[in-house]
Amino acid sequence: MSITYDDFAKLDIRIAKIISVEKIPGKTKIVKGVIDIGSEKRELIIGGADFYQPEELVGKTVVAVINLESKKIAGIESNAMLLAADVNDKPFWLTVIDDVPLGTKIK
Repeated sequence: MSITYDDFAKLDIRIAKIISVEKIPGKTKIVKGVIDIGSEKRELIIGGADFYQPEELVGKTVVAVINLESKKIAGIESNAMLLAADVNDKPFWLTVIDDVPLGTKIK
């Protein structure tokens, strides 16, 4: 399926840093996280808890879609989505290796 450039341009994709991660009681595949996108901090649900410990995620500079409609998951309002490659259900987070300012827009 193809989309138009105008459809792609609607996505607000930004550089973010994972600043905290905590386990959710009773959940094994998701965790609650907070990302810093430069101008604000946002709570979100992060998948892959069955592959990564929370401390492995904290401090990663990642790529996030920040204008998705909020969704309540496990009683937590998720206000962004991290982008990842999926290999056999294991997420590999899209990250940057250089110092890119938080909040930088991906075009």
